[in-house]
Amino acid sequence: MTARVPLDALGTAGALTPLTRPRRLRAGDRVAVVAPSGHIEPDRLRRGVARLESWELEVTVGRHVLARTRHHAGSDEQRLADVQEAWCDPAVVGVFCARGGSGAAQLVDRLDWAAMGDGGPKVLVGFSDITVLHEAVAHHLGLVSLFGPMPAAAALAGPDPDQATAEHLRRTLFEPDSVQVLGDPATVCHVAGVARGVTVGGTLALLANTVGTAESRRASGGIAVLEDIAEPAYRIDSMLTQLLRTGWFDGVAGVVLGSWVGCGDGAVDTVAERLAPLGVPLVSGLPFGHGVPQLTVPLGVEAELDAAQGTLTMLRPALS
Repeated sequence: MTARVPLDALGTAGALTPLTRPRRLRAGDRVAVVAPSGHIEPDRLRRGVARLESWELEVTVGRHVLARTRHHAGSDEQRLADVQEAWCDPAVVGVFCARGGSGAAQLVDRLDWAAMGDGGPKVLVGFSDITVLHEAVAHHLGLVSLFGPMPAAAALAGPDPDQATAEHLRRTLFEPDSVQVLGDPATVCHVAGVARGVTVGGTLALLANTVGTAESRRASGGIAVLEDIAEPAYRIDSMLTQLLRTGWFDGVAGVVLGSWVGCGDGAVDTVAERLAPLGVPLVSGLPFGHGVPQLTVPLGVEAELDAAQGTLTMLRPALS
């Protein structure tokens, strides 16, 4: 099956438009590590901070990062304070979320977005539960962000960290011109074709959960990038149905599927079967999300998807 999507899809009414690109990082820059979601393991945090410092970054860690409540890294007030302080500090140029889990959604309505805007453009890095913050930063601040590995998560700071994952993140942050083409030999084409659109998406469950909120952005004219972890096929089917019924996919230009770790047999087939009838270019197997290795995917950047080649090419570097 081959889809023919006009390359001027971004010109359609209501379509996503490219977001403002924060500047790339340089040696000596100050970045902050915060924990808006789940508990943080101290050893992983230490290794992740050391990784960032090895890139000649000055790292500040939120005051409450190691706090614990039942299933969050501290109370809502503690997590809120760390995110707010990091973003409002004009000396901080990048905010790294330590890990995912749950809890970011509780912060969105309480963050002072006007004050955060006054703090200047910053790079947000994270994935999984951080999908909620990616959506909020795009909606409230109009900024490109990076759906990528986190400093207290397994790929960067586990017992056996993945060097390819770390290097791709480093290059995206410091040398974004060198990683504009994302691809992998294992990528599978489900619907051939070429399309252009602004990258949007993240972890499927979080996107489904945010439908109906102010921050939820439909994929019209965009390239939807989707992944998830530990969700059985029947739940994936339900979440996709929710997004389809609410119009989230209306006008989408193309779809790229990442890793579906622990989702079991049939997960990718379920997604492909539900989305192929959209008739837009569709590929699976690009290694982003919860798997290892893990590519860093910019959100809010105009990109070209060539499904037959299995490549997603950023038409401009993710960071300026």
